[in-house]
Amino acid sequence: MVLEGVKSIWNKVYLSLGSNRGDRMAYLQSACDELHERAGILRSVSPVYHTEAWGFRAPAFHNIVVELDTAYSPNELLDIIQQIERESGRLRSNSDEGYASRNLDIDILYYGDQIIDTENLKVPHPHMADRKFVLAPLHDIAPELLHPVLKKTTAELLRDTKDEGTAVRIKERISLQETLHPDYSYIAIEGNIGAGKTSLTHMLAADFNAKTVLERFADNPFLPKFYEDQERYAFPLEMSFLADRYQQLSDDLAQFDLFKNLIISDYYIFKSLIFAGVTLSEDEYMLYRKVFNFMYKEITKPDLYVFLYQDTGRLLENIKKRGREYEQSISPEYLQQIHEAYHRFIKSQEDLNVLIIDVTSMDFVSRPKDYWEMIKTIRNHRK
Repeated sequence: MVLEGVKSIWNKVYLSLGSNRGDRMAYLQSACDELHERAGILRSVSPVYHTEAWGFRAPAFHNIVVELDTAYSPNELLDIIQQIERESGRLRSNSDEGYASRNLDIDILYYGDQIIDTENLKVPHPHMADRKFVLAPLHDIAPELLHPVLKKTTAELLRDTKDEGTAVRIKERISLQETLHPDYSYIAIEGNIGAGKTSLTHMLAADFNAKTVLERFADNPFLPKFYEDQERYAFPLEMSFLADRYQQLSDDLAQFDLFKNLIISDYYIFKSLIFAGVTLSEDEYMLYRKVFNFMYKEITKPDLYVFLYQDTGRLLENIKKRGREYEQSISPEYLQQIHEAYHRFIKSQEDLNVLIIDVTSMDFVSRPKDYWEMIKTIRNHRK
């Protein structure tokens, strides 16, 4: 359910890119990289087509079409596109609707199934059905995509186009960035109870082809008992969590999936010590820490430790909303103790690459821009 919700919050956009000046492949590659960094998540890139200049005499173009998931509105996306064009050396003018050689040209073909007709922007692109250099690469990545006005698929538009120009696929390809961050192969998402760490882990994993390591709290038989009688069940609960987390992380991090380029976990094993410090008596904690220290030395440390901060009021709202019966008795005081323990831990970790994100006013599950802001924050973080 979470993954289905993730997909629906994005606006799916198709863009046409072309270049017929200078190093055409370099301009196209740079534009794709910039779109991925600034505009959203680049889902797919078509093969490159060599096409003769359309409507005027000039060097041949290289053309591609890309599929982009974006959180930006059509006009916001247009502003980003035009900025990328300007940075490539293109200067738009009032007469820019004519045909001319360009370092880079980017057009919005589709923005979801929206029909937009304003002075600055017309979507679907009004001339795309007459341009083979658009339809051929679009057909490679979205042959069944339906034109919301003409009611034809890409395959039907390509079949019916009256454009007799050439569009020849070449061997050179544009590389597609799929990583969340090039320096990180293992990211741990942490936070207090109800902060949204599991939801964010699912979302990032779906969007960046990552393997997930998810805490198996639902299988712990001591958890419901602990919330009923903390003093009695705290020690067996914390010991069982520690053993399970150690086993899971040891197994999953050792068996890195060859088809994934990233591992994201919704916990870090140090949370065992954080919660134990709050729930256990002093004698129990000293014994627990001896066992923990032995295990901790053997566990791979994350390249990035993301801590999601939410104030206690929001945490209680989230806990109530997700409706786990055994969590409904959690007190604000307990959550505050956990928060303070995390704060002490983070301050003490000189060698851990920590990123704290305040998500108190965010709803990254339902609001695309909030989720996109989190992605950008992670991408821009440096140790």
